[in-house]
Amino acid sequence: MAATNYSQTIKNDTKDFITTVILQLLGIQKTSEKPKTLAQLTVSNVCQRAGVSRMAFYRNFDSINQVIYQYYQPRISESFEIIRQNVSATIKIENQLKFFEDFKNDFYLSESQGYEPIIRQIYIEEIEKFYEETNDEYFITFVATGVYAVWRKWLMNGQDKPIEEIHELIRKIVTI
Repeated sequence: MAATNYSQTIKNDTKDFITTVILQLLGIQKTSEKPKTLAQLTVSNVCQRAGVSRMAFYRNFDSINQVIYQYYQPRISESFEIIRQNVSATIKIENQLKFFEDFKNDFYLSESQGYEPIIRQIYIEEIEKFYEETNDEYFITFVATGVYAVWRKWLMNGQDKPIEEIHELIRKIVTI
């Protein structure tokens, strides 16, 4: 049993080393060096810096994108879960605003470092959960993509409109 626990510890450490290196290289975790873009990262340079083999990388992850996905997915999902639990529109708006305030630096970084499509994927998956009961995959795709596009534009424009106005626009998208 000790070997199993030890093996699991090694596996977890390897995953942590790889994740930490990728987060550092992309500038998600601050270091003194200039961040790289996702396009500049390779599994080889990640493994070298993490002190693990390519085999160890691929035993734990399919790609660098998967590492980023696994880092952000629980954080974004947790925020959406809080929004899903609140019934009042006012509280939902307040929670959405808090989410975007908390997450906007990560969002801007994802734009500049080239991994925004991963954030978009997670975000759209979370929006789709709001509409699962419709069982209309085309409607869900339309709404999720539209809502994400509105939020993205709003963030990239420096939150230039009141959140209530954005929320009303999203309400219109959903009721089309």
